[in-house]
Amino acid sequence: MNKRIALAGNPNTGKTSLFNKLTGLHQKVGNYPGVTVDKKTGVFKVEDTTFTLTDLPGTYSLFPHSKDEEIVFEALKKASENKEFDKIIYVLDANNIERNLLFFSQLHDMGLPLILAVTMNDIAERKGITIDFDALKSCFSDVTIVYVNPRIGLGIDRLREALKTDNYQQKDSFYSEEIKSIILTDKAKQQEDTNDRFRKIRQILKTIFRQEKKDNIQNSGLDKILVHPVFGYLIFFFLMFLMFQMVYSISEKPMEWIELLFEWISSTVNSLLPEGILRSLLVNGVLAGLAGTLVFIPQIALLFFFIGLLEESGYMSRAVFLLDKWMRPFGLNGRSVVPLVSGVACAIPGIMATRTISDWKERLITILVTPLISCSARIPVYILLIGLVIPDKTVGGVFHLQALALFSMYFLGFAGALLVAFLFKFILKTKSLSVFMLELPELKVPLLRNVLIQIYMKVKTFVLEAGKIIVAISIVLWFLSSYGPSSFSKKEMSFSEKLKNTDIPIEDSYVGIVGKSMEPAIKPLGYDWKIGISLITSFAAREVFVGTMSTIYSVETEDDDPGRLIERMRQETDAQGKPVYTLATGLSLMVFYTFAMQCMSTMAIVKRETKSWKWPLIQFSFMGFMAYFAAMLTYNIFS
Repeated sequence: MNKRIALAGNPNTGKTSLFNKLTGLHQKVGNYPGVTVDKKTGVFKVEDTTFTLTDLPGTYSLFPHSKDEEIVFEALKKASENKEFDKIIYVLDANNIERNLLFFSQLHDMGLPLILAVTMNDIAERKGITIDFDALKSCFSDVTIVYVNPRIGLGIDRLREALKTDNYQQKDSFYSEEIKSIILTDKAKQQEDTNDRFRKIRQILKTIFRQEKKDNIQNSGLDKILVHPVFGYLIFFFLMFLMFQMVYSISEKPMEWIELLFEWISSTVNSLLPEGILRSLLVNGVLAGLAGTLVFIPQIALLFFFIGLLEESGYMSRAVFLLDKWMRPFGLNGRSVVPLVSGVACAIPGIMATRTISDWKERLITILVTPLISCSARIPVYILLIGLVIPDKTVGGVFHLQALALFSMYFLGFAGALLVAFLFKFILKTKSLSVFMLELPELKVPLLRNVLIQIYMKVKTFVLEAGKIIVAISIVLWFLSSYGPSSFSKKEMSFSEKLKNTDIPIEDSYVGIVGKSMEPAIKPLGYDWKIGISLITSFAAREVFVGTMSTIYSVETEDDDPGRLIERMRQETDAQGKPVYTLATGLSLMVFYTFAMQCMSTMAIVKRETKSWKWPLIQFSFMGFMAYFAAMLTYNIFS
């Protein structure tokens, strides 16, 4: 038997923790039909019943005021009309029961089959909060209430059993039987309904809610430091620098292990297959491209690990609060921080996250500048180039020089985003005023399980999505690097004999011809034709730069070891015998990739979010202009 379940509730109620606890690693991320908002689904079993669980975006009300809330509204409207879900688990934070009950009461009056999962009850008890849930239950058709603590697994079995046995039958509406008719009408009626619901909820809470203590002393004491106008910023920048420092210091050994693994695979393939096209394709094409990119999995995993810890602990919301007043002079608001921070992982979810910004101008500016934030796709490029031109040593016996370089690239991208946002603040005209409201979740010890699941999902996405692109491009590059016009010019040779003729200089291959033709345009940046080829291929995805360089050098050297790309690039010289990859060239390349819009997927998302090709083309143009001239300036300064 199969059943469909939805998970609904306010933001910061423990919804994600509950989703992870129920589904574990049996998750996938897609998009809602016709839109680009993330749709998380997972599967779990209770005896002979399979449940498909959909995690709806967190929202405060059924009435939509942002794009994310529109998605929830449409999903629940369909559920009410078409019985799309067999059950809806509503996650309620016992610390914020008044606000949480608004959305719950709306769902109840829509006639949706509900189970109430109460979280944060342990925190509420520490605050001296007591709630008579038996009395509350009678107000909502005797809905099943289950106490859960997904962080430690408390109540999960009871929730699974409730999903299996609960037969919810609505008796009476909590407030309004008219909600189905007013949700599509004017805002005034929606506001009236909301106000009346809050009045009734407050009347009920007077009899079932009691709080002995008024403050969470632990949180308020910590927040005095974490959001302090001086210490708060020092802590933020310290945590950011520590994150990059640890990414370098911890990942070194795992990277070596991945290199050794690919060396062994390459050697095994060479020993098993006879010399020929297939062996060359596998070793110099596929394996070289994959090795050059997958070797950076440890850094990516570590970056997501630290970001996950900050999010799970509740600190990230404090960082958003701190940075809000610095966003406003640049035409942004505090809600823009969330997309910008999300952009550290990938610009695509960051751009999706702008749907929570109601002001059109601020949302558009955030969309335009989010790709300037250094994403995980840039990490392989940064790590390769930093390892190539930045000495592996410490400054002052404490600060790792390579970590400082990586931190500088992220800082440069953020500074560039603010500069562009400031310019668009005056270019784009609007009369609307925005309001920024932010809820600070409880500070808590991060749940390692949630962090590890997030790492797994992100790395899995990187390997599968980037891997497909890298393999495809590596195969094409291998062909274009192994053959040229001269390979097929001899009429006396059959086509199969021509295919075997891969022994040509790479300068005479198709790749070499294209690269040489574009070399004059990129020479002012310090780049040769091989770098030019990588700039072209990495328009598919930035991380393809590394795979492309690995494939080119592997084909050129006929080397059996696809993992030692840095050593090969370090030995590369120009026609005068001078090193190609100097400090100036390496820094120029890093600056170029910091600013360039080299991600076709991001451009497609921007087009869908703005409903026009105008803005992605503007974005591509100004980012390309910034990348070229900033890279040229960097090269000339350090030369």
